[in-house]
Amino acid sequence: MSETIHHFLYGEDHLTAGIALKIAQGKIQGIISEASRKKIKTSRQTVLNIVDKGDPVYGINTGFGPLCTTKISKEKTNILQSNILQSHSVGVGDPIDSEIAKLMMILKVQSLSKGYSGIAEETLDRILWHIDNDAIPVVPSQGSVGASGDLAPLSHLFLPLLGLGKVVYNNKTITTAELFKETGIKPIDLGPKEGLALINGTQFIAAHAVQVVAKLHSCLSQADIIGAMMIEGLQGSVKPFFEELHQLRPFKGNIHVASRIKSLLKGSEIMEDHIDCERVQDPYSLRCMPQVHGASRNAWLHLKELLEVELNSVTDNPIIINEELTISGGSFHGQPLAMAIDYACLAASELGNISDRRIYLSLEGNSPGVPKLLMSDTGINSGYMILQYTTAALASENKGLCFPSSADSIPTSLGQEDHVSMGSIGGRKALRVIDNLEKILAIELLTAAQAFEFRKPLKSGIILDEIHKKVRETVSFADKDRVFAEDIEKGIEIIKNRTIINTANQIAKKEQVSIETQFSDEFEVY
Repeated sequence: MSETIHHFLYGEDHLTAGIALKIAQGKIQGIISEASRKKIKTSRQTVLNIVDKGDPVYGINTGFGPLCTTKISKEKTNILQSNILQSHSVGVGDPIDSEIAKLMMILKVQSLSKGYSGIAEETLDRILWHIDNDAIPVVPSQGSVGASGDLAPLSHLFLPLLGLGKVVYNNKTITTAELFKETGIKPIDLGPKEGLALINGTQFIAAHAVQVVAKLHSCLSQADIIGAMMIEGLQGSVKPFFEELHQLRPFKGNIHVASRIKSLLKGSEIMEDHIDCERVQDPYSLRCMPQVHGASRNAWLHLKELLEVELNSVTDNPIIINEELTISGGSFHGQPLAMAIDYACLAASELGNISDRRIYLSLEGNSPGVPKLLMSDTGINSGYMILQYTTAALASENKGLCFPSSADSIPTSLGQEDHVSMGSIGGRKALRVIDNLEKILAIELLTAAQAFEFRKPLKSGIILDEIHKKVRETVSFADKDRVFAEDIEKGIEIIKNRTIINTANQIAKKEQVSIETQFSDEFEVY
C-alpha cells in the first residue's frame, strides 16, 4: 500500500488480502462507515417488510435447501434462523488456525456491509466486538463442500452469537457461556434471514486463500533469493537472466524473476571469477529459475486478482435488491476461487520440486571448489547427504497433494445442491503444501549458505553477502556432522519470519541498491 491506513471502512473501502491480514493482526481497525450503516438498515427493513407481506421468499419465510417449498409462519421466522446455525454446525476435525477464523469474520462483515443481505446492525456490531476483542470462535476444519456457502464452518463461527460453541479468548479455549460470564455480554436474537446470511458465503475458502496469497508470496520472494545464493555457491552463469533473452518470451513472471536474480548477482566477484570458464550451460534447476519460479508467480498473481474480486463481493443468498426483487442465485458457489487455489497449490509444489533439485545438485561435488556432500572430510562424516532425503520426502508429499480438489463434486442436500466446488478442501490442502515448501526452502538455504562459504574470500553482490552473514548469525558453517534437525528448525524460523527478505530490504535501502518493488513487504504489488 502506498500510504499508511489506520481505519478500514467495511462495505465502502476496497479490501485486499494484505489489508485483511492487517485487520486480523490488529494493525488496522475495521469500522462500518455511516454510508454502509444506512444501506444495512434499508436492507434490514426490506426483509421485515417482506415478512409482513407474507409472500414466500427463500430463506426468509421458507425452509432451506430441499425444504425451500416449506412455508414458515411469521411467528416462527426467528426460530428458523436460530435453528439453522445449530443444525448446520456439523464440522469435524482439528480447529482451524485462529487467524483464519478471525479472517472469516472480517471477510463476512465486509460482504454483509454492502447492504444486500438483510442483516441487522446489532448483529454486525457483535461480530465486530469479537474481532476487536480477539474472542475468536473455534471452527472445525472439515465439513464444507464449498457450495451453498461454507455452511458448516460458518455455522460454528457464529454459534457464539447465540451463546453456544467455544471461543479462544486470552489464549485459552473456553465455552461461550464462560466468555459471556467474564465479559458481561449476552446472546442476541437473530431475526428473519440473518442466520442464512451469516452461514451462506465463501468466507472459509476466501480466508484460507488470503493466507495462501500471503505465504506463497513470501516463498516466491525467498525462493528467488536462495536460488541466487545457490548460483553463487555453484558458480552458475548469469546469462540466463539477461533481459534480452526474456523480452523474446515476455511472460510477466519470467521477466520479474530474471530481473530480480540478475540484480542480486550484480557486482559479484564470484561471478567474475569464472567468467571465462569452459562450461557451456547449467542444469535446468539453475538456469530455468525464471521459467519455473516465474510460472509459479503467474499462478500466484492469478489467485490474488480473483481473491480481491471475492473479498469485495456479496456471496450469500438470496440477495435483497428491493421489496420487489429478491434473487435466489448461486454467488455462494466457491468455484471461482477453488480452481485458482488448486493452481496456486501446484505452483507452490513446483517451487519445492525445483528447490529439491538444486539441493541435490549442490551435493554432487561437480562444481569446482565445492566438495561432495558440501563437506571436505567425508567418509567419517555424511555431510549434507540426508538433508536431501527430507526434501525429497516433502516434495513427494506435495506432489501427492496436488490433485485438484475442484475436480471433484458430490451432490448434497438431497440433490438440490448437485454440483459443489470443494474449494474448502483445496484451501486447506494448499496451506499444507506451502508449509512443506517452507521446510524445503529452509534446507536449500542451509545448503546454499554452505556452498557459498567455499567461495570465500571472494565476495558476492552486497545483498547476498549480507544475507549470508545474517544466516550465519543463527546457523554456523558445518565442518563435521552434527544434529542437522536443529539447523533445519532454525532455517524454518528464518523462512517463516521473512528474515532474508527483511535483510535484503534493509541493505538495499542503506546502500541505495535498486531492487525495484520485488522485495516489498506489500504483496499488493506484483
